[in-house]
Amino acid sequence: MIDLSKVKFNENGLVPVITQSFYSGKVLMQAYANKEAIKKTIETGYATYFSRSRNSIWVKGETSGNKQKVVKIKIDCDGDSILYLVKDYNVACHTGKESCFYRDLNFKETKKLDAYEIFHSLYNKILERKKSKPKGSYVSKLFEKGSDKIIQKVGEEAIETVIALKNKDKDEIIYETADLLFHLIVALVDAEVKLEDIQDELLRRYK
Repeated sequence: MIDLSKVKFNENGLVPVITQSFYSGKVLMQAYANKEAIKKTIETGYATYFSRSRNSIWVKGETSGNKQKVVKIKIDCDGDSILYLVKDYNVACHTGKESCFYRDLNFKETKKLDAYEIFHSLYNKILERKKSKPKGSYVSKLFEKGSDKIIQKVGEEAIETVIALKNKDKDEIIYETADLLFHLIVALVDAEVKLEDIQDELLRRYK
């Protein structure tokens, strides 16, 4: 954590806060905090900010449920801004986007997703299919057939991926790996295992 005596608050007692994903490194949002908000963040472990419009502190996700678990707090070289590294969030933006920074300067939405975003988005979409069970959905049919069928599909796709790797066919490797990862995520959703759980285990192993 940080030594608050080193933070250079402005004339209103505020400091800019950049919030970043601990896992992907993506910048999620920018807000402000006063000393009380930072102390509450340290005490509770959840990202707390100061609202300039409401003139009060607020906890991210207090009403939406999209709370941000703070892993680390860092201070920049000049001491006039801080960084919250967070996990266990769903979306950061009030628009429903993962990040508030989803537009280019020409105000067009940035379409290309990075690998983390693709997996995160796919996981959430599969989870939504599991809950809503839309007719005609391949994912819905998998969940209807049950865990054994889902696990069987993971096994089948794993074998096909191994064969593609053995044949050293790059296009086939890419295609079969995509199939394998898709069905593996379906299996994770079925088992109620989050991607963050896997990431935490990998981080534990490779610290």
